[in-house]
Amino acid sequence: MVAQVVRLPQRAAEAAAAVVTRPVRPLIAPFMVDDWGRDQRLIDLLGPLARLRWNVAVGGLHHLPARKGALLLVNDRPTSFSPLMASLALSRAAERPVRFAGRPDIAPGGPLLRRLGGILARPDEVRGALAHGELVIVSAAEDHTRHAGPLDHRLVQPAVLQGVPILPVATLTSRLRRYARVEIGPPMRPTTKRQGPLAEVELADAAQRHIQRLLDSFGGF
Repeated sequence: MVAQVVRLPQRAAEAAAAVVTRPVRPLIAPFMVDDWGRDQRLIDLLGPLARLRWNVAVGGLHHLPARKGALLLVNDRPTSFSPLMASLALSRAAERPVRFAGRPDIAPGGPLLRRLGGILARPDEVRGALAHGELVIVSAAEDHTRHAGPLDHRLVQPAVLQGVPILPVATLTSRLRRYARVEIGPPMRPTTKRQGPLAEVELADAAQRHIQRLLDSFGGF
């Protein structure tokens, strides 16, 4: 038997070679996880479920900086998940990542919330995120729905030291209804040029008052 060499036309040969040398794509694309563990693909997957729970109206987006970092101080209450709700709603509306301080450092809740944008409620974590131009939510102590609780001035200090905007944010949710609201106030400016730890203490107290005014402006719910 005489072997025969089959010669393909030039274009067919090039096409066959391209198929053979083309890298094989994975059926499932790798998750887009950033340096803080936030997983954008997971957030995109869970987004419709979050919107089934909350129908969020967002106001005051024009107060957010376009690219630089900012500290967002929000009110909170027990079992409201306000920081998570606000971070998902603002991230979707502003089209940029929004992180929230306060995730636990233990499994299973800690790793899951980290993938949803949570960071530890520590000054070094907040400082690192702000230094990289991130929007970071710090929540007040849990309180009543209509009352803003006190804020931890130690988590305000990184924003003071780095000179990034500090914005009060009021959130309102209902245990029974889907409607929720997130309202961003204008950036806060220190009333005095006080230096040292009292500067962030005064800003934290002032932010609590600003958030309360935003909550009072919501009217009936």
